[in-house]
Amino acid sequence: MVNKVILIGNLGRDPEVRSTPSGQPVAAFSLATNRKWKSREGERREETEWHNIECWGRLAEVAGQYLRKGSKLYVEGRIKTDSWDDRETGSKRYRTKIVCENFQMLGARGESDADTPAESSGTGGGPQDDDIPF
Repeated sequence: MVNKVILIGNLGRDPEVRSTPSGQPVAAFSLATNRKWKSREGERREETEWHNIECWGRLAEVAGQYLRKGSKLYVEGRIKTDSWDDRETGSKRYRTKIVCENFQMLGARGESDADTPAESSGTGGGPQDDDIPF
């Protein structure tokens, strides 16, 4: 079985970093990806999909320190769906998110939509062109 997600998009908001009761850092942010195509009539169309991203541990700390709204980001992770009972209605509610296992900041420092790698999140080091999937 495989549960693997790869996304490249832009942050919709600054990461929100908090800690679990045991002290484990967790960061949450949204990522926008775009799909572009031409309709049968020849019109250019574009669709934006929003993804809820969650990072844990050292990745959460790095996300909170370096990522900002508009940043271009490569994300690898897995899909996870949480469920709970709504307090008001009692109905079952669901939320699907991407649990980030690795990310790569894209673009030059201070730029949000350049196409060049800037810095690896995994090691905190400098440019690592070999890690780019394309």
